[in-house]
Amino acid sequence: MAEEVILLDFWCSMYGMRARIALAEKGVKYEHKEEEDLKNKSPLLLEMNPIHKKIPVLIHNGKSVCESLVIVQYIDEVWKGNGPLIPSDPYEKAQAWFWSDYMDNTVHGYAEKIWTTKGEEQEQAVKDFLGGLKLIEGILGDKPYFGGENFGFLDVSLIGFYSWFFAYETFGKFSVEAECPKLISWVKRCLERDSVSKTLPDSEKVCEFAVEWNERDTDQK
Repeated sequence: MAEEVILLDFWCSMYGMRARIALAEKGVKYEHKEEEDLKNKSPLLLEMNPIHKKIPVLIHNGKSVCESLVIVQYIDEVWKGNGPLIPSDPYEKAQAWFWSDYMDNTVHGYAEKIWTTKGEEQEQAVKDFLGGLKLIEGILGDKPYFGGENFGFLDVSLIGFYSWFFAYETFGKFSVEAECPKLISWVKRCLERDSVSKTLPDSEKVCEFAVEWNERDTDQK
């Protein structure tokens, strides 16, 4: 019986990018199903993720796995090829999860405010966002990747956010590279990998999407 692997996703979701990169790193063939409209979710998405009703969702032989970091962990544990993504050392593993969570639940919140607010609130969001990135850059240090010499879990977790940097910079009028040059050097190393370069969407298209989404939300208020 052939193995069934389906990914429910949205083209510019940095969370979906995690799953796509992990699957590519492991050499897993899968069917990629794009959600057409995140405000009108497909019956399959609602069936496979009835709790949060969000992408990404990995469907493996009819069983769903939800939440992007959980999906990456699942992929790493199920498909052993090409070496592990998650550190074997308990402390390193804990640190990777901690900083992934920090990006998702703290820094990403600042980032969203950059393109959804104006004036002083936006200015503060830019400061907070860059402050968060500098903390993460400090964790990277002078290492090629967050885990050291090898591309791993935290790299997979964070690299998708880069595709949104141009949008944040456009709205907030700042430069990530000017503030966090080591982080952008890490981005360039990651982009040398096919799993990353073939996954990350064009930054200008992401910015166009953010502008359109922002205008639509403003019109509906």
